Amino acid sequence: MPVSSLTGRQPSFDPDLLLTAMVPPRRFEKVSLENYLPAVGFQSQADAKEAVREFASSESLDGVQPGGIMRRFQRYRPSRETAAGIYLDGGFGVGKSHLLASLFHLSTGSKAYSSFSDLTYFVGALGFERSVSQLSSLNLLCIDEFELDDPGDTVLISNLCNRLVDCGVRIAATSNTLPEKLGYGRFASEDFMREIQGLARHFVAYRIDGPDYRHRSFDLVHSSYSADEVVRRVEEAGNATLDDFSSIVSVLSRFHPTRYRSLVDGLVMVGALDLVPFVDQAAALRFVAFVDRLYELEIAFVFSGSPLSELFPESFLRGGFRSKYGRALSRLASLSGLEIGD
Repeated sequence: MPVSSLTGRQPSFDPDLLLTAMVPPRRFEKVSLENYLPAVGFQSQADAKEAVREFASSESLDGVQPGGIMRRFQRYRPSRETAAGIYLDGGFGVGKSHLLASLFHLSTGSKAYSSFSDLTYFVGALGFERSVSQLSSLNLLCIDEFELDDPGDTVLISNLCNRLVDCGVRIAATSNTLPEKLGYGRFASEDFMREIQGLARHFVAYRIDGPDYRHRSFDLVHSSYSADEVVRRVEEAGNATLDDFSSIVSVLSRFHPTRYRSLVDGLVMVGALDLVPFVDQAAALRFVAFVDRLYELEIAFVFSGSPLSELFPESFLRGGFRSKYGRALSRLASLSGLEIGD
C-alpha cells in the first residue's frame, strides 16, 4: 500500500455523532472489576473497587467518606441523599481509568465516557447550551483525567457538571491532581475556588494509593530512528502516513481537535520527519490533543529529528499545562517504542 500524507486527508465532522463516539478507548474495551486486581498492601485500591461496584448498582453511596481533593472542601461533603458522583483521585498507574471504564461497562442506560480535555473540545464545538442539551439525557457521564490546573477549563466543566447533575445525570471522574497542586501557583482567585467548591459538593472521593503497576521508564533523550528508518517502518506498516513534522503541525492548525480522531481513522502508524521543538504554545497544545487520539486508537508514532526531551521547552514544562505535556511525552515514548523496563 502506498504511503499517504496527513495533509491530503479530510476529516469529517458531524456534531450529532460526537456523543456516540464518547466511549472508553480501545485499550479499555474489555476491562472489568473482575480483572482489576488491587495491589497487595494497598487497601485503598480494594476499597475503591467496591465503591465503584456499589455506585454502579445503587442510587446512593452509603458509607463512602470524602477523601483526596474533597479533603480541601470537607464542609461541602455530599450526603448520601445528594451525592451524584464518585471521584477517584490518585497517582499514575493505580488503575483509576481501569475502574472508570469498568463502571461504564457495568452501568445500564444511556452513558458516555470522555477525557476531560475531550469534554472541553466537545463543549467548544457544540457550544455550552447545546452540550447541556445533548448530555442531559445521560444516566452516567464518566470523565477521565479531570484537570484542575487551568481555571478557564475547570470553571467550564464545573458549570457543565452542575447543570447535568441538576438534570439527574450521575458523574464519575478520575484525577491525578492533588489539592496542593491546584493551579501550580498560577491563580488563587476566590471565583475559581467557589467554582471548585460548587463542583465538590456533588462528589464523594476516594484517594487510591499504590505504585505504578506498569513500572514504566522512558528514553526521552535519544531519537529512536533515522530518517531512512522512519521511511522504512512507515512503508512496512501498510496503512500509514509520512510527513515532515512541520506539515503535521500545520495540518492540526486547520481543524478543530474534535476532528483529529477522524483525521487518523484507520491508520496503524504516523511517521514524522525532522521533529523540532515547539515555540508556540497553542500549536503545542493542539499536538498534545493529537497525541491523545493516537494513544487512544493505538496508532504508532515514529519520528526522526530532535529527541522528545527537547520537544517542549522548559517554560512549557514548568507552566500551567505541564501535566498535559508530561502525559504527551510518556504517550509519545510508548507509541514510538521508547518504553523500556518490564
